[in-house]
Amino acid sequence: MTISKDEQTRLYRYYTEPKIATDLTRRTLALVLAGGEGSRLMDLTAWRAKPAVPIGGKYRIIDFTLSNCVNSGIRRIGVLTQYKSHSLIRHLQRAWGFMRAEIGEFVEILPAQQRTDKKEWYQGTADALFQNIDIMQRHHPEYVLVLGGDHVYTMDYSEMLLYHVQTGADFTVGSIEVPASEASAFGVMTVDEDMNITGFTEKPANPDSIPGKPGTTLVSMGIYIFSKDFLYKTLIADAGNPHSAHDFGKNIIPDSIANARAMAFPFRNTEGLPAYWRDVGTLFSYWQTNMELCAVEPELNLYDRDWPIWTYQPQYPPAKFILDDEGRRGEAIDSLIAGGCILSGARVKRSVLFFAATVENYSLIKDSVILPKVSIGSHCRINRAIIDKGCVIEDGTIIGEDPVEDAKRFHVTKEGITLVVPAMLGQNLYARLQNDYDG
Repeated sequence: MTISKDEQTRLYRYYTEPKIATDLTRRTLALVLAGGEGSRLMDLTAWRAKPAVPIGGKYRIIDFTLSNCVNSGIRRIGVLTQYKSHSLIRHLQRAWGFMRAEIGEFVEILPAQQRTDKKEWYQGTADALFQNIDIMQRHHPEYVLVLGGDHVYTMDYSEMLLYHVQTGADFTVGSIEVPASEASAFGVMTVDEDMNITGFTEKPANPDSIPGKPGTTLVSMGIYIFSKDFLYKTLIADAGNPHSAHDFGKNIIPDSIANARAMAFPFRNTEGLPAYWRDVGTLFSYWQTNMELCAVEPELNLYDRDWPIWTYQPQYPPAKFILDDEGRRGEAIDSLIAGGCILSGARVKRSVLFFAATVENYSLIKDSVILPKVSIGSHCRINRAIIDKGCVIEDGTIIGEDPVEDAKRFHVTKEGITLVVPAMLGQNLYARLQNDYDG
């Protein structure tokens, strides 16, 4: 039997690419940028860094990036922290301490330490790496994968790494297709037919379209792969430039395109369409991402056993739904309910309840995100709201029906999402009685 050349190529790739990818991941160091303030999340980041914000009923935002690393076979990971990092560091210690240092695995916390002669905190994303350049070199990576710790998605980084090596790139930018009308909020790439990057602009008013796809733009996901020698040389040069903002999107990427082989890696699903990726940078996008997880068949599948999302789980009993009287029935519909929650004669629709939340008799929760250890009294109605950790909502409280009235006490977004945090209720973070310390 004669095998065609195309079939020979397919078989060769089948038997060799997984092995090549495994070898590449072992020679890769991942650095997660997790020091961002996340100011557009308003009071939700008043005492925690953005990557530490809870999401999806039981996770923190950073868990998605770290799970992608582990599931991709990349197990040498540094997390760079800065802004209000206590909650984040505590979570990393609890959730990600299972890595085995004796076989070269680790999740290492790299806080801002004023490690250069200037004695400065991290001045930008590139400066954060430059201040840890000696730590990078100590691990002797061939490739450095730079990631943001504040996006929600599942991605096999080994595919992008293989693409980076096969194209001979100095650096590769993870990218996703979006309508041109939405692209001005991102870093936009101009590419040719072969995905060579020919231009990069931060938040342009008139973004370029992808060749052959008018009206569609390629934007950066904040994911970069660098070959080590190019990265070290570029970081050192940037650090010596007094006019630089020391940022990848503003300086490193656009300034390097002319003198380097720069490639864009399009992030697509198995159907060849743009894959699920969310930048939860605003209260509305945060609320919307949680709501998408409540769908009957969500685009992001938290139940995929082949790609688990790892996290720290407090030890709480199962969720409990009690009472079965007319109008006083404990039930949840199209919702995510975490362990330790008790719905006592209350109704929940299209909502996410994090662990140890309680809702009392005759209350109705709709289209809302209820963070850990929130107590909601009886006869409450809450709609399109985000209730932060530890809030105690008194009996008869109505939120989300009158935006003018809500705005007198809470923060209401232009899309009509109401954010409630303990301080707005005149409470401290641990107002709830017997609020055991969980992190």
